[in-house]
Amino acid sequence: MTAQRQEIIAIVSEAQAAGARQSKACEIIGISAKTLQRWAHIDNEQDNRLNTQREPANKLTPLERKRIIKIANEPDYADLPPHKIVPSLADKGLYIASESTFYRILKEENQVKHRQKSVPTRQVKKPRALTATAPNQIYTWDITYLPMLVKGLFLYLYLVMDIYSRKIVGWQVYEKESSAFAADIMTDICQREGIQVDQLTLHSDNGSPMKGATMLATLQELGVIPSFSRPSVSNDNPYSESLFRTLKYRSDYPEHAFSDLHAARLWVQGFVDWYNHDHLHSAIQFVTPSQRHQEQDEAILAKRKQVYEQAKATNPERWSGETRHWRHVKEVHLNPEKQCTKNAEKEAA
Repeated sequence: MTAQRQEIIAIVSEAQAAGARQSKACEIIGISAKTLQRWAHIDNEQDNRLNTQREPANKLTPLERKRIIKIANEPDYADLPPHKIVPSLADKGLYIASESTFYRILKEENQVKHRQKSVPTRQVKKPRALTATAPNQIYTWDITYLPMLVKGLFLYLYLVMDIYSRKIVGWQVYEKESSAFAADIMTDICQREGIQVDQLTLHSDNGSPMKGATMLATLQELGVIPSFSRPSVSNDNPYSESLFRTLKYRSDYPEHAFSDLHAARLWVQGFVDWYNHDHLHSAIQFVTPSQRHQEQDEAILAKRKQVYEQAKATNPERWSGETRHWRHVKEVHLNPEKQCTKNAEKEAA
């Protein structure tokens, strides 16, 4: 036991004799009462504190550390991560250090980064969360293929949807993808819907027609704010994807390909009329997109609730609880944050 420890034990003993508590005296000195008690045992000649700092027995020497850094930066290994450097050295009959040691040393030297000559993968942030509380605030659009009788030839269906009402506000079928065609469709929609500057956000994926110079210039002129999905992430544009699925799984969707452009446009016109005016959409409480776009849905849902309440009053024995909730959907989210999604689920419950 060292002289310093003996001195500390004597000081604490003196403080205790004067009426002080052992724990408080140890706290002032900077040790725990348990440490003092261990020191009091003759057998405990070593520092047995749990948080003592000890020098690792296998610590790298400065020379070994320099060797690791030197090897990691040699031309043969400069573009390789440690988990490839170590096996390569082993194939040459050399063991310098483990992968974890290489990583630790390189991290301390600020060299843990993309080491290959190729361009590192670009981290793309999730699109900004958007919320629509009325029609003509957020549109989403995309292009899908329509097959023709000639194998390998396709027509291109442009569809623009209002996510709040789910109404198809614009569409057209063309023989090719074009930023200019998309710009014409948006110009027509904005005129028909009376879109004002900075009123509307238009969301799409990253295709060339969506990000073409003509389209972007037209959107700027119209005062429409563009929004884009992450590359190759279809979940960022779910409304258009869902709409295309509804379209292609319609019972009257042609079993065979379209014969020509006129036939395709004729069929799509019929689909759009059905979808907007007859389709009772489950996500908006089974009203039609056209009814919701004209903001008639709240009155329709209130009337349904009244019908249910009247039915319950007439035959109460048939009802074990509340009537069906015909709640008006007040908000529609595009790429929402997790908290928004949880709140929406609670409101729907």
